[in-house]
Order: sequence, then structure tokens, then C-alpha cells
Amino acid sequence: METAEIRRRWLTFFEGKGHAVIPSAPLIHEDPNLLFVNAGMVPFKPYFLGQESAPWDRATSVQKCVRTGDIDEVGKTSRHGTFFQMNGNFSFGDYFKRDAIAFAWELLTSDQADGGYGLDPDRLWATVYEDDDEAERLWQEVTPLPAERIVRRGKKDNYWHMGVPGPGGPCSEIFYDRGPEYGQEGGPEVDEDRYMEVWNLVFMQYDLSAVRAKDDFDVAGELPAQSVDTGMGLERIASILQGVDNMYEIDEVYPVLAKAAEMTGKTYGATGAKTAGESHPDDVRLRVVADHVRSSLMLIGDGVTPGNEGRGYVLRRMLRRAVRSMRLLGYEDPALPELLPVSMEKMSASYPELRDGFERIAQIAYAEEQAFRRTLASGTQILDTAVVLTKESGGEQLSGSDAFKLHDTYGFPIDLTLEMAAEQGLAVDREGFVALMEEQRQRAKADAKAKKGGHANTEVFKELRSAGATDWRAYTELTTEATVVGLVSQGRRVEEIAPGESGQVVLDRTPFYAESGGQIADAGVISGDGTHLVVKDVQRPVKGLVAHTVEVVTGPVRVGTPVLAEVDPQWRIDACQAHSGTHVVHAALRQVLGPSALQSGSYNKPGYLRLDFAWNQGLSADARAEIEHVANLAVRDDLPVSAAYMTLPEAREQGALALFGETYDEQVRVVEIGGPWSRELCGGTHVRRSSQIGALTLTGESSVGSGVRRLEAFVGMNALSYLATERALLAQLSEIVKAPGPQLPERVSELVARLRDTERQLDALRKEQVAAAAGSLTDQGEDVGGITLVATHVAGGSAADVRQMVLDTRGKLGEDRPVVVALTGDGGAKPVVVIATNQAARERGVKAGALVRVAAQTLGGGGGGKDDLAQGGGADASKVDDALAAVRRELGASS
Repeated sequence: METAEIRRRWLTFFEGKGHAVIPSAPLIHEDPNLLFVNAGMVPFKPYFLGQESAPWDRATSVQKCVRTGDIDEVGKTSRHGTFFQMNGNFSFGDYFKRDAIAFAWELLTSDQADGGYGLDPDRLWATVYEDDDEAERLWQEVTPLPAERIVRRGKKDNYWHMGVPGPGGPCSEIFYDRGPEYGQEGGPEVDEDRYMEVWNLVFMQYDLSAVRAKDDFDVAGELPAQSVDTGMGLERIASILQGVDNMYEIDEVYPVLAKAAEMTGKTYGATGAKTAGESHPDDVRLRVVADHVRSSLMLIGDGVTPGNEGRGYVLRRMLRRAVRSMRLLGYEDPALPELLPVSMEKMSASYPELRDGFERIAQIAYAEEQAFRRTLASGTQILDTAVVLTKESGGEQLSGSDAFKLHDTYGFPIDLTLEMAAEQGLAVDREGFVALMEEQRQRAKADAKAKKGGHANTEVFKELRSAGATDWRAYTELTTEATVVGLVSQGRRVEEIAPGESGQVVLDRTPFYAESGGQIADAGVISGDGTHLVVKDVQRPVKGLVAHTVEVVTGPVRVGTPVLAEVDPQWRIDACQAHSGTHVVHAALRQVLGPSALQSGSYNKPGYLRLDFAWNQGLSADARAEIEHVANLAVRDDLPVSAAYMTLPEAREQGALALFGETYDEQVRVVEIGGPWSRELCGGTHVRRSSQIGALTLTGESSVGSGVRRLEAFVGMNALSYLATERALLAQLSEIVKAPGPQLPERVSELVARLRDTERQLDALRKEQVAAAAGSLTDQGEDVGGITLVATHVAGGSAADVRQMVLDTRGKLGEDRPVVVALTGDGGAKPVVVIATNQAARERGVKAGALVRVAAQTLGGGGGGKDDLAQGGGADASKVDDALAAVRRELGASS
């Protein structure tokens, strides 16, 4: 049974049992504590925590998940993976243990012809929490499962909670016996390789007041409503129903592994262990490729782009690990163009949007592979230099700092550094590398903590939210009478905030737009009897609650105070222009470049917008001009702007575009500009007709990462001001070069050409002078211990000049006797020293690199290079004679 069919049967079964079918949420989740959705119940957390009322009594989903905590273990065993899918059925105060057990047993054991999975009941086992007599009794009442196949286990195995105070409860896990070839007999307590867990039924019935560890917590009492949260790993049940050993061999994963094996000439499983123990390195690498290609496909599909931090870094690491694994398997050509389409073909059966968006996905992935290939080339050069210097100094291992620099600056994986260093006979200081990585992690944590320092503890806002949601009126009003229902200062609830202090104000209703969807918050004031507050920021710290960060000018402001909340009207107008302008630019972009140029992020504030989009090359001047032209035609045509609410499936059916990375409710707001010309899911504020955007001018286009470009623009009065500045600048340039505006490009080109000709003539003259000077240097040789040394200072000589003179002089002196040429120059910002040796000198043990380091240290700097030619520099030009003297001494001592 194919995985897509297993998924379909799950949803059909539970829909038939009265469950609302909920589409998978994107892998990017609004929870600030999660990089990605990592469990099937994550989108339902607000309902289980009591922060919101569930819109359904019972629901079911197949949720996309990514777990990256053990990414380094992927491939080493057949059990570790990053992307997976979790089948779940949920009850919010509706059915409980009896029905959850009955549903699970029916779906697992019903004949496949009747829509079930057709598992042999005699191979199923159940575990229950050690004190859960009710669950054990229900397993015997509801199913034919014999008592000897119902096992009691402790808190570590059969008790579930979120790791924080809140709902929790015992759970019951279902295991499938894969047979004696997979391990010992005796149930899951004996061998969890043979007995594979396929389903976990969590019975949320207690309120936990404190959670210290998985098996250490306090129970405050019963929950007011008992709920059910279940999870079945789709990949696990697929491996059973498809008769394969593990997730890497199921129909959604194995084709990528097989393709990688074909490309590299490897045979998967030929020398590796099937179920336990150490796997062959080739098998590990093939699994890494299969897992990371699929995970990357799903992440890019949900709007993640490669980057150097957060989600982007995880994606970049996976893509690069896949490419590196192919390299280690012996495949040197670009691999992703061969592998990614294979994964898309399999995954699009369940997620058809992958096929629709594959051009964009492929652009991003392939651009990242090309960037990594360039990284490998540059990193290899840096590594080779580090290896030479290490060997010159007599070292036997590459320093941790060198390995860290390769990793941090050049994106060079530590495993690749280890491998390539070993090929050249060196070890790597792993402990030093790990220590530097830990220092970096600590700095990142401190930085993140500092950035979060201005935000109050969300627990405080959860308490305020429990009293009711904010009546949000940003779409319809700019001024609203309200009451202060909560005040927060330095993360704590307070009763008042004094003049001169700042804090967060929660009102029962507000017209202020809270920052979201790329649009920054409104500005304005909140005032009352003797109270005047300036609004600095507006956020939603928890869903349904709006918090205003304010500075108290006069006051104090107290809880219960009636106030008037007033948005700055000009700010709102300018913000609407910018947000509607973003939609117009996005539509123009897609019209000019094609539908694959999808927005992947945006930011807009009064008068300014920027839009990030998937594209793997810079835009030509003609393309930028056409995008701006199309956008301004839309402004001129005075297109109607409208917003309507509908279900998410309805919006998708109408072709509405969703911003990657956003999480949407079942009811979504669709904003149209000119009907289908621009139709996007959006919660922002907008103008009523496109002409109200005013002038729109693109000001910049640049790269912000592999496969991602950024457009920037001004709108409204800011656009007019920008154009006026450009016009004034054009007039000034015309006056300087004495040419009218239309002739300015030709005139400037002419001047640039003349300048280049002059520079070429000067360069030729300088080379002649260098050659002449080099000829005279051959007469300045002195004997130092049987070695001819030419050591002098070239006043005004640049690094290039000095290097050329050194090479020419060495060439003229020939190989009849040992020669060292050492010249310094001061024609650049800092003094430079270049030293060359001939073959005869090197046979005497004289090395240019060692001599340069002596000279550069005297200059207050450093340097290095090869035995025949080396270069260095310093900070103190007054020490050039001392530097040359140091070379003489070193040469005399060595000879």
C-alpha cells in the first residue's frame, strides 16, 4: 500500500467517525520556541492549553514535521530521520479512552478491502501506564487483545506532557511484532526493534502544576474536560504495510536513495547491517542523501530559504550534507538536479502544491548547490594553505581555529576538513574546534537573549488573554473608546505605570494595527483624563491579544482607566500605500518573470516596501524597468481593492497566493487588487483603490541569499521625494560634465574610457620603470654566508610593483649560486615585504615564507607563503630598514 493511500485512508476513516479533516499546517510555525513543527499536535496546542476554544469537538490531520535535534545521527541507523508525517486524531472534551482505543483497533485490523490497514491482530501489542487500570480494562473490553499482550510501563514510557505546566496524562502505545528475524521474543519491554511502536494514544486528563522532568512532575488535579491526542508515524506504518525494513525503504524515500546509488555506482545494503549495529559508510551516506533531499524539498516548499541562522541554516546544512555525501560517494557533478525531481514525483501524490511550485523550489535548491560547490573550491585552497603552514611549523594536526574558520567563514563542514586533512597526513584538533563552536553558540544565545530582553514574559499575557480576546478594529476605525484591562512592566503585571516609564498596555478594544505579515505596527496615542501615552509598538504576544508598547508622557495610567485610542491617520494612510504597493509589485513581478517568482518575505512601513522572491539571478535593467512600468500601470488604472473572508480551501481554489512561512486559520482574508490580477491571503491594511498608492519607484534589487532576490521601492510622497532627489543629482552631473541630460550617459562613458586609457598608459610606464629598476638591483647583491642577498627598500613601490621587481631580479641572477631577493615597499596604505629564493638557496634550506615572517614581525604585522615566494606586511613603515636587517641576520644565522 503506497504511503499516499495510507494517508488517504487515515483521513477518510476519521472523517467517517465525525472528525473535521484539518490540512497540515506549514512546517514553519508561529511558536517562537520552535524552529519547525515537530509533532502532530503542535497546531492544536492552544486548544489543549485552554488558550482558545477548539472550533471542533473532534479533528484529524496528517501533519508535516521536522526534527533536527539528532541530525548528525541521520543515516547511521535506519531509525533516524528529519522529515516525517504524523497521523493524528484529536478529541477536545468529546470522546475519551474507550473510543480512542476502539478507533485505533478498527482502523489497524479492518480488512484492506473495507478501507482498513489489514494488520494481523495476533501481531499487535499494547502498553498502558502502570497505574492506568481503566486503560488496561478497556483494551480487554473493546478488543480481543489477550491480557498477556497488554503491558504496563512507567512514566518514562507511558506518560505524556508538554514539558511545561499544563495538560498531561497517561498514554497507551500500540506495537507491531515484525517477527523473529528482527529480534527477541517477549514484547516491547524486551526488544523495540522487533516490536515497533506504530501508534500512541495520549489521554489528557490531568492538570500538571509543575514539570521538572519526563518522569518528575506534580499533578494539581483533573482537567475540566478530558481530551485525546493520538499520533501514528506515517513512515513507520508504511514500512510495515510495504513489507520493508525501515523508513528509508518506503515508496516516498527509497527512489531517491536508489537514484543516488545508481549515480554513484554503489549497491545499498550490500555490506551494511540490516537492523542493528554499525552500517557501512556508503549506506549511511545514501540514507543521508535520501532523507535530506526529501526534507529540503518540503522545507523549501513551505517557504524556507537557505541562510546562516535559524531555519535557513538548518536547510542549508541539510542541502550541503546531501551534496557532500554524494561527493564522498564519488559523484563530483551537480547532484540535486538529478535527485530533487525524483523526490518531488513521490511526495506530490500527497502534496500536489510541490509540483505546482517546483520551478521555484528547484531554483533555490540548485543555486545553493552551486554556491556550495564554489565554497568547496575556495575552502580547499584555504585548507591546503593551512596544511602547508602546519607542516612547515612541524605540527601534526590542523588547529581548532583553522577548522573553525573553515566551518564558520567558508561553510566548510568539519567532516570534510577531517577527511581532507587526513589525506595529507594530518589530524585535526577536534577539541579546539568543539570549544570554539560552543563559544559561538553561547554568543548566539546571549545575543538572542538580549534581543528578547525588551519583551515581557508571554505567561503574563496568557493570563490576560484568559479574561477575553481584544476587540480588534483596525480594519474599520482609527479612533476607539476603550478601557485599560491590563498593564505589564518589565515582564510583570502591574496596576499602574508612572510618567516617564514604558510598558505594555492591553485594552479591551483597539484600532491599532499590530505588526504582522511584514507590515509594521501603527503609531499614535492613547489618552484619558490626565493620561497621555505615545504608542511605540503594537504586537500580539499571544493569539487573540493585542499589546501596545507605550511611553507614559503624563499620567500615571492605571488598570480600569477609560481612554481614547487614536491611530495617527497619516501614518495609516502611508502604511496602506506601502502594503498595497507590495501586492502590486508582487503581481507585476510575476507578470514579467513568470509564476515561479513567488514572494518569500516582505517588509513595509509608511512610504517604503521591500519584497523578497525566489530567483537565482540578478534582474537586468530592462526587467526592473518593466516591473516598475507594470506596477505603475496598475496604479494608473485605479483598480478596485477588496477583502473577503473564506475558508482556506476556497481561497486556494480561487488561486489566492499565500505568503510562505505564515500560519493561517481555517477562515482566511483574501485581498484582491484588480480581481484575479493580484489575489493574496493577507491580514494587512490597504488602500481602497490602486490609484491611492500614488507614485511607485523601484530603488534597488539585490541578492539576500542563495536563490533569493530582494526588490526595494518607495511609494507615495517618498517616491516623489526620491525622484526629485534623482532629478537634482542628474542636473548637478550635467553641469559638471557640461552635457544635457539625454547626452549624459554618452558623455560619462567617454570620460570613463579616457580615464582607462590614461591608467593603462601609466601602468605600462610603471612596468618599464620596474623593469629598469630591477636591472639595477642585480648590482646590489651582497654575500651573506655564501648566499647572494639583494635587500633594499623601493620608495613608493606598491605591493604589485615590489612583487614584480623581486621576480625579475631573481630571474636575472640565475641559478649559478644561492640567491635571496628581499624588497620592501611603502606605496600602499601599509608597508609590504616580498621575498623570493632560487632553487639553489632552497637546497641550502632557505625558505621565503620563514624569512617573510621575520621581516613582517619587525613591521608589526604578519605574512606567509611558499618556500620560493612569500609576501607579508605590517603597520609601521618607519621600520622597513629594520625589517631588511632582520632578514640579513636570520639568513646569516641559518647559513
